[in-house]
Amino acid sequence: MNTPIYQLALGDDFTRLAPELQEYFSLAAGSGSYGIGEGIFDVVGCRQKWLRPPLALTGGEEAFFPEYGEGIPFRIENHAHVDPFGRPALTARREIYFPSGTRLFHDTTSAVMPGPDARGAHGRARLVDHVGRYRRLVTDLDVSVTAKGRLRGVSNASRLFLGPLRIPLPAGLDARAYAEQWWDNAEGKHRIQVKVIQPQIGLVLVYAGRFDYRLAPYLPGAAPGTTLPRYAEPDRWEERI
Repeated sequence: MNTPIYQLALGDDFTRLAPELQEYFSLAAGSGSYGIGEGIFDVVGCRQKWLRPPLALTGGEEAFFPEYGEGIPFRIENHAHVDPFGRPALTARREIYFPSGTRLFHDTTSAVMPGPDARGAHGRARLVDHVGRYRRLVTDLDVSVTAKGRLRGVSNASRLFLGPLRIPLPAGLDARAYAEQWWDNAEGKHRIQVKVIQPQIGLVLVYAGRFDYRLAPYLPGAAPGTTLPRYAEPDRWEERI
């Protein structure tokens, strides 16, 4: 079995995660299983009403959305695979069930392995996240483990790929995502909180909630080898990082 991408990125720190998080982030390509999470977002979406019309224009990208709600059911599927360019990857496919309709939000996080150093050893992997239906928005993902065994992630250095163009977003315009995931012993559930903040306008998107998680086997022929099931594939892959 291949090494999970978060273990590649965290190295020995992976063992500092709470046991339940180690299990959650241990999904690897070729395991024959995928992860299913089902729960409730206490809050999800864009709180700023004036920002919702511009976000509505990007709804087709399946990365951002204009709705906002509280107590919203959701489902997430995690699929470990190898992306079309040979990188170990994890694709997350989220369905958010707003009263007005279901929103799909998905991304693929790939591990970019460093070359050997002078001693012939490989360092930790770099995680790169390709977001949305067409994977046009790309960001570096820095991950770490907190003193309480939680996983913390921060997106950095975003860029857009529009046709042949690679457009780095300046720091003043870039929106950063701050994520934290942990295990709630009292509830016996996974908890997650994500905030996307743009320095000029503040909070763009937030979601926070709790969910149950389980592994399920792929049906025969649904995910041959280490590929991604057809229904979970984006409309377009992006090789560039």
